[in-house]
Amino acid sequence: MAGGKMKKDKQKGPRAPSNHYQGGVTFHKSKGQHILKNPLLVDAIVQKAGIIPTDTILEIGPGTGNLTKKLLEAGKMVIAVELDPRMVLELQRRFQGTRFSSRLKVIQGDVLKTDLPYFDICVANIPYQISSPLTFKLLFHQPAFRCAIIMFQREFAMRLVAQPGDNLYCRLSVNTQFYARVSHLLKVGKNNFRPPPKVDSSVVRIEPRKPRPEVNHKEWDGFIRICFIRKNKTLGSIFKQKNVLSLLEKNYKTLQALQGSQNVSLSGNDDMEIARLGNESMEMDDGMDDDMDMECDEAEGEGEVSEFKNKVISVLKEGKFEEQRASKLSQESFLTLLSMFNKAGIHFS
Repeated sequence: MAGGKMKKDKQKGPRAPSNHYQGGVTFHKSKGQHILKNPLLVDAIVQKAGIIPTDTILEIGPGTGNLTKKLLEAGKMVIAVELDPRMVLELQRRFQGTRFSSRLKVIQGDVLKTDLPYFDICVANIPYQISSPLTFKLLFHQPAFRCAIIMFQREFAMRLVAQPGDNLYCRLSVNTQFYARVSHLLKVGKNNFRPPPKVDSSVVRIEPRKPRPEVNHKEWDGFIRICFIRKNKTLGSIFKQKNVLSLLEKNYKTLQALQGSQNVSLSGNDDMEIARLGNESMEMDDGMDDDMDMECDEAEGEGEVSEFKNKVISVLKEGKFEEQRASKLSQESFLTLLSMFNKAGIHFS
């Protein structure tokens, strides 16, 4: 019995590295903890960030500090946001008593629920499950930062940079590129991490547009959400769906009534029915909800075309958008169509 048990323990010994230790800390794949182990890749990320000595850098998910050390060497200060208290302790222990200790501020908490302080540049190797909400939290952060260099799951990164006509072009692509210039920097193989994730990654550069587009973001997202209900169907067929027309007509009639009482507000504070078209806000868009399930029945029979439906179709025809598809439309085209709808009194928020 004893001998057998000792033999079993010995068999477990060689498999210890699968626990993925660094500095005495165990990494958990379930929490998205994949630490960069390739120093050349760490150097490349810092170099691509274009950090200058006066920069305050926001690092999200610093882990045990491999990237943090390089960021401290390059910039003025690093603000590190880390959820795992074990990592926070390891980070503080690593830099305690060094020349960097006074230039590192560690915030323990969920970055999605944390009020972020001022920063010039964001550099992050994040848990991939927070990719979309974090991206939009950063894009709406004020004051605007210079750029963000972020490691994403490769397919998500490709959606961010996809162009009209690309297979991966989606609502995420349109919304992100509306508020920022996005570029792909590096492809990163899974073996550059400890423990290795199941998929390859990519490093993306995000530069917020300055000034920000002067468009109500709820209005914009409500409009884009409808256009991408079926991204490969024509806009004419999408806007003829009876539930789309019904929701838009409710918005239209509500705004008409408000205008009649001189209390109209298009600031996005009024909760319109259009929100029912999706269960997630733009900030939660992961680009995977294209072709969402919606009723495709048209609003009326051939002999019963409503006045409001005619109004919607006339806008599409006037701009020659009736036979266009969202999967191939540019930012400028979306903006043009939204402006035309708004001028006709049709709103999406």
